[in-house]
Amino acid sequence: MFDIGFWEIVLISIIGLVVLGPERLPVAIRTVRGWISGARQFSNSVKTELQEELRIHELHNNLKQAEQQNMENLNSEISSSVKSLQEAAAMVTRPYQNKKPKDSNVTNQSEISTPETISPDDAKTTESKLTE
Repeated sequence: MFDIGFWEIVLISIIGLVVLGPERLPVAIRTVRGWISGARQFSNSVKTELQEELRIHELHNNLKQAEQQNMENLNSEISSSVKSLQEAAAMVTRPYQNKKPKDSNVTNQSEISTPETISPDDAKTTESKLTE
């Protein structure tokens, strides 16, 4: 990471031993190690958030291209993005559809209450609201 070699680490250890002493050196090493691990966790979280934002931006651009082409003759990248957005919209509008009922006494599927189904036009409206 910092391109520190073996001899540099030995020199830093000797200087730390002389300056801090043998009692405080292990505590100082643990503290520095905690700072470094905290910085790594922070950089990893920032990296993950940036990747997700770039993915969302790409999906948004692909959806705009699909709308410009009136959802016809789409290339594979744009169609996969649209399909991904449609699945996300379906999950948002019907979150309990794939869950099994917890009550084992219910044997007939008609007895289970299900949320209202939506039309494809409503799904497109929901998708357009999500992208705005």
